[in-house]
Amino acid sequence: MRPRVSTAQPQEPTTQRRRAPIAITIGIVGALVIAFFVFAGIYADILWYDQIGFLEVFATQWVARLTLFVIGFLAMAIPVWASIQIAYRTRPVYAKLNSQLDRYQEIFEPLRRLAMYGIPAVLGIFAGVSTASRWDSVLVWFNREPFGSTDPQFGLDIGFYVFELPFYRSIVAFASAVVLLSALLVIATNYLYGAIRVSGREVVISKAARIQIAITAGLYLLLQAVSIWLDQYATVTETGSLMTGASYTDVYATIPGRQILAVIAAVVAILFLVTAILGRWRLPLIGTVLLIVSSLLIGSLYPWVVQRFQVDPSARALEAPYIARNIDLTRDAFGVADIEEIQYEAKTDAEPGALRADAGTTASIRLMDPAVISPAFRQLEQFRQYYQFPEMLDVDRYEIDGESQDTVVAVRDLNLEGLNDAQTWFNSHLVYTHGYGLVAAAGNQRSSDGQPVFLQSGIPSTGTLPEFEPRVYFGENSPDYSIVGAPEGTDPIELDFPAGGEGEPQQTTFDGDGGPVLDNLFTKLVYALKFQSEQIFLSDQVNEQSQILYDRSPIERVQKVAPFLTLDTDTYPSVVDERLVWIVDGYTLSDQYPYSNKVSYSEAISDSESVQAPLAFDEVNYIRNSVKATVDAYDGSVTLYAWDTEDPILKTWSKVFPEAIEPMSEMSGELMSHVRYPSDLFKMQRAVLGRYHVTDPVTFYSREDAWTTPLDPTQGTATSFLQPPYYLTMQMPGQEQPTYSIYSTFIPEARGSASRNVLRGYLAVDSDAGSEDGERSDGYGKLRLLSLPEDDNVPGPGQVQNTFNSDPTVSQSLNLLKQGQSDVINGNLLTLPVGGGLLYVQPVYVRSTGETSYPLLQKVLVAFGDEIAFQDTLDEALNVLFGGDSGAAAGDVEVEPTTPDGEPAPDGEPAPDGEGGDTPTTEDTELQSLLNRARQAMDDKQQALQDGDWAAYGQADAELAEIISELIVLADEGSTAEEAPSGE
Repeated sequence: MRPRVSTAQPQEPTTQRRRAPIAITIGIVGALVIAFFVFAGIYADILWYDQIGFLEVFATQWVARLTLFVIGFLAMAIPVWASIQIAYRTRPVYAKLNSQLDRYQEIFEPLRRLAMYGIPAVLGIFAGVSTASRWDSVLVWFNREPFGSTDPQFGLDIGFYVFELPFYRSIVAFASAVVLLSALLVIATNYLYGAIRVSGREVVISKAARIQIAITAGLYLLLQAVSIWLDQYATVTETGSLMTGASYTDVYATIPGRQILAVIAAVVAILFLVTAILGRWRLPLIGTVLLIVSSLLIGSLYPWVVQRFQVDPSARALEAPYIARNIDLTRDAFGVADIEEIQYEAKTDAEPGALRADAGTTASIRLMDPAVISPAFRQLEQFRQYYQFPEMLDVDRYEIDGESQDTVVAVRDLNLEGLNDAQTWFNSHLVYTHGYGLVAAAGNQRSSDGQPVFLQSGIPSTGTLPEFEPRVYFGENSPDYSIVGAPEGTDPIELDFPAGGEGEPQQTTFDGDGGPVLDNLFTKLVYALKFQSEQIFLSDQVNEQSQILYDRSPIERVQKVAPFLTLDTDTYPSVVDERLVWIVDGYTLSDQYPYSNKVSYSEAISDSESVQAPLAFDEVNYIRNSVKATVDAYDGSVTLYAWDTEDPILKTWSKVFPEAIEPMSEMSGELMSHVRYPSDLFKMQRAVLGRYHVTDPVTFYSREDAWTTPLDPTQGTATSFLQPPYYLTMQMPGQEQPTYSIYSTFIPEARGSASRNVLRGYLAVDSDAGSEDGERSDGYGKLRLLSLPEDDNVPGPGQVQNTFNSDPTVSQSLNLLKQGQSDVINGNLLTLPVGGGLLYVQPVYVRSTGETSYPLLQKVLVAFGDEIAFQDTLDEALNVLFGGDSGAAAGDVEVEPTTPDGEPAPDGEPAPDGEGGDTPTTEDTELQSLLNRARQAMDDKQQALQDGDWAAYGQADAELAEIISELIVLADEGSTAEEAPSGE
């Protein structure tokens, strides 16, 4: 009987063959899924850019990136592939290999074809990605505009250094990388297949390998010769130990040395090419050694000798011409060359009537600190838990009753976290879609109890500002996305604003063009994938009229449509032409301006109000405020206006994106009246002027008169934050009338750990662009620097703050204010050049420790010279400071907290909204203020009872009784108004 033969073993290959198609299918499906996700992201971007009207920007970027990727891929892959192929095809057929190489070949041979194509492909992908990332430098090279001025060393247009030199150096660096990688792979391939053999000390190279290696080496050295030649031009943009730009040593040693080295490298390259023909390695090897020795002697040792033994002993005299270049071009690059410097003999004696000539400035002194009073906005104007105000408010100005009024402004934006457990997908993305209204308070006024005096407030928004669309769909804190819009005739579901009293909340439907339309299943699917939410695809509230709003931050929107700009960190809202818009300042930057000193952008703009993280492009030596941008708070539309039309970088980008930027002539007069000189540009300029206010090279070298920005004195002695600049309406020496300005002060630069906190300079710039359509006022951007004499010891901000804190009378008053568990908050310390000297003004706020409390302006500190005063109002403080009569009235007249129109509106009385509607109003400002005060008084009573402080308990009880009386009077007035005939 024959034994059975098992058939299990032969089935294994069959099973493997069956699994192979399954694995291939899974791989294909996975690749298709990934490709669809990538496509969905790109398609969503196309819809977004197309809706906002900047599809040109998106298309130009992608075409440039894809084109450069292909170029980079081919430029790397083809030479590498060709080098490997040539080395393999010219290998010795009968080369005698050692056993080790035989083993290597056995391992490598099955993978040879994959490696010969795979290695170039992988390197090509990396090169393509790297090349695509430099799309901007390629586009600006193709569209470059000349600067119209030349550098003092080589006489080349500055545009050569900004646009061309970085492009040429990047091409040489890329080509060098391609040749170097090719050379390494050629050597490896020839060694593996026996064209290069090492026998003891002898290296045997076949003829074909010799020719290929010699030509490759020659090409590499030719590229290095070009690179070294270009490096000589880079000396005018490199930063040395003394300054940025070519110094004496660079001009007389480094630059000639690089020229000589470039010639030597070119000669050695030719010797390698000769070796490819003659087959003799001696000359190129000697030349290579000569190049290395020359680079050490000429490139390093000789410049060191010149610097050490010629320059250092006489540095001030020898470096003076080059320091002068550095000073002139730095001031040009940062836009401070035309600064008006004024010698200011500051008085220190506070004489009666000294402010009579500065009455306009005195009346506009801003006491409401935007960094302090945000809690007051929240308590008085937030109304609902799903609204919020930013921690840092903004400063703007409006013309009211024919007078310019500085204001503190903020948008009432959404806060979805306030919904708590009601924060469902439906509520978060379909119902609570927008903020509501702009709140504005007078910068120089206060109510009788220290509250802000609101010029625009309430829901619906009412006040003295022009009428405007109050709904804020695009704000600094808007939700990540909202779905809005519905067919005509359907019931609205978006919460417009809450109603006061017993009224019903108001609903609305967005009727603008703010986002891509979700009008088909495919678009819904794309956005469901983008935002990882199946509800977008499944919800029956998403219809053919629905729009999805996202990327809603003003800065984010401008950055996406203008990738060539660096944006100011402080965007602010303004009412312009019956719309609420965000105004964003855009900068064009460079770090390649010859002889201009490089400044850290993030360090220069960081202060106690904002700390900026280091940017990828942080070292800057050229800046222009080239663009003013607006973002409509209702529909998110973005408009870019060319502001600095003489900026060559902006001209270049305008050629790249010809449809993206509007001319300044398109700006309305109302918009012109709200744009301002940007704070980040001003901070950069003050950082530069700390040293570059000195124009004499000898004095500059010795740093005898170097200044710095003082630390913020309100942050305590341990702070390292700089004092921020402030916007004020004031009259500088040399001006005929007060102008909206931004200013900062200077003190002597610290020497070691010691620093004298005396005032040395006062920098201000005219920030008022006028109010004519498309025409900037002549004075806008005019920089003025007041220089105080060296022997004039006018106290700086730190000294003044220390005087305030240590004065016995002030300390006693502050201790009284701190009773009852209250905190005393020092507001911004303002400095004003009035009365022939420098006046310091600081508001003092008091805030109780209750959760619902907010700062109230209670006192004002002022100082002039060594004299100080501390009173309830600025007007009183100035009169006390200047001998009983300052000669001018301040603007902080105490008023009762009322509604913006000055008349208390009964609860529920109709009031027009931003569009003139007749929707019901919420609690008026006076009633809300009284209720907040009553709540605070009850909290104070409870706290005093717990502390056993019966005096504080009695004071709080009396305050509560007074508030109740005021509420009764208010209620009586409301009922009387309701009973009055309509004709009265």
